Amino acid sequence: MTRCAVCGRDDLPVSSILSVCRYCIIEGGESSAELVLKARAEARKKYGLPACPPRSENRKPCRLCGNSCVIREGEKGFCGLRINSGGRIRNLTGTARSGLVIAYHDPLPTNCVAAWVCPGSSNSGFPEFSYAPSAEIGYTNLAVFLAACTFDCLFCQNHTFRENTANLYPVRSPENLVDMVTRKDSCVCFFGGDPSAQAPFAIASARRILQAVKGRIFRVCWETNGLMSQRLLKRICEISLHTGGCVKFDLKAFDENLHKALTGVSNKQTLYNFQLSYEIMKSRPEPPPLVASTLMVPGYVESEEVLKIARFIASVDPKIPHSLLAFHPDYLMNDLGTTTRKSAIECLEAARSAGLENVSVGNIHLLS
Repeated sequence: MTRCAVCGRDDLPVSSILSVCRYCIIEGGESSAELVLKARAEARKKYGLPACPPRSENRKPCRLCGNSCVIREGEKGFCGLRINSGGRIRNLTGTARSGLVIAYHDPLPTNCVAAWVCPGSSNSGFPEFSYAPSAEIGYTNLAVFLAACTFDCLFCQNHTFRENTANLYPVRSPENLVDMVTRKDSCVCFFGGDPSAQAPFAIASARRILQAVKGRIFRVCWETNGLMSQRLLKRICEISLHTGGCVKFDLKAFDENLHKALTGVSNKQTLYNFQLSYEIMKSRPEPPPLVASTLMVPGYVESEEVLKIARFIASVDPKIPHSLLAFHPDYLMNDLGTTTRKSAIECLEAARSAGLENVSVGNIHLLS
C-alpha cells in the first residue's frame, strides 16, 4: 500500500498517481496542492491538454460550461473541443450541426445508474411514460456516448474516449442519430464523456429525434457532471421533464479540494446546477426527474464523503434517488482495489442517516 507523501499514513488506500491521502487533500496544504497539480499535468500531457482550465489574461472566457476557460491564441480549452483561433473561440465540433459521438442500441432493462427508478427498467411512469407496468423488455435505449468531457477524472471508467477527443473521430450530425431510431427504441440517453462539452449538439439531436417520433412514448435522459451553463441546463431539464426522462447527476465529491484532485475542476457549479435542476423539474414527482449517483472510490470517496454528499441532496429534497456505485480500478487510479462490501454498507448507512429516503447500491457484482 502506498504511503501518503505528505503525512506518511499508510492505513488507508492512497493511489500512486496522487500519492496524497484524502485528509491531506482536504486540508489543502501547499505540499498536497503541488502533488495534485503534478498528477493533473501527468494525466493531461498525453493528450496535449491543459492541466487545469486555462486562465489566460485579456481574453474572453468560453461560456459553454462552468470551467469558463480563458484561452490564449492556439490553445485549447479544458474539454479539448474549443480553441482560440485568430482571437476568437472556435468550436472543433460539438455544435448544433455536428458532434463527437459513438451511438448504439442498448436492450432494456439497462445497467443505468437510474434503472431502479426509471420507466424503462422499473414500474415507474406507467402508462404515461412507459410501455409496460414493469421493465420494458423487448425495447431498447438509443445510447449516445459523447466523446469529450469537461471533467478529467483520474479514475475514469470510460477513459478510452480521450483518444476520440484527441483525434476528433467519429463526428456525426443530429440527422445521423435520427436515422438510427427504430420502433423498438423507447428512450435515448446522452452520456459520455459528458453532455456538458457538447450540449448544443445533444440538445439539437434530442429535439430532432422527438420530432421524428412524435405521437408515441419516447423519453430523453442525460447522464452528466452538471457543469454546463445554466442556459443549456434549463433546456435539457425541460426536454426530460416533458418526455418522462431524467437528468442523472454524477456527484463525485462534496469537498471542493477533493473534487479538484479527483476531477481537475471545482464542483461549485455542479452543486448549484443540481439545485437548479430540481427547481425546474419538481413539478413532476414521478417518475423521478432528477437522480444522483456517486462512485465509491476506495480511500477517497467513502462513508465520510458520502455523508456530506447525501446531506446536500437531502437539503434539496430527501426523496431524490441516490445511487452509490461500486468502484473498479481503471485509468490512472488502477492501483486501487474494488469497493469492499463493508465500505458499501457503511456508505449506504451514511446516506440513509443523512435523511435520504431512496438510496441504492449499484454494480454490486464488483464488491469485494
